[in-house]
Amino acid sequence: MSEAKWYVVHTYSGYENKVASSLEAVIENRNLRDMIQDVKIPVETVVEIKDGKRKETENKLYPSYVFVKMVLTDETWYIVRNTRGVTGFVGASSQKPSPLSQKEVDAMGVETKKQTIDFAVGDNVEIADGPLAGFVGEVVEIDADAMKVKVKVSMFGRETLSELDLLQVKPI
Repeated sequence: MSEAKWYVVHTYSGYENKVASSLEAVIENRNLRDMIQDVKIPVETVVEIKDGKRKETENKLYPSYVFVKMVLTDETWYIVRNTRGVTGFVGASSQKPSPLSQKEVDAMGVETKKQTIDFAVGDNVEIADGPLAGFVGEVVEIDADAMKVKVKVSMFGRETLSELDLLQVKPI
């Protein structure tokens, strides 16, 4: 079986949520989770302050589009294409849709990757990348949301605090 890829489905305006919930229902009813693995509508949360009150709203990043991670077969194409509210796949031809590349998936914010952190505050880590590569330091602070870590490094007998990406350090 081939690997699941992300495809973009065009919908009628305002039908994104209906299409997504319809697809989820079909996936569950027909036990197709291994073929159609995920259905997403990328959104951003916007905070507005109106009349002194804070209000959070979700805006769709790509109105009229739904992202579907699936193994493309005649059956999965037919199920998605014939879902109520779907106008077609995005690609050179609606009959043969083009999958998104991993670079496009990352740039469009379709998949959110969880970074596993295998060290804690107080642990010693080796800096693997950047100008301090090869140095060993002590973790002072971890900001998982921003994917940053503060490391105290001893250089020339002096303690220096350096903020690095999580990917730039590795546990010892």
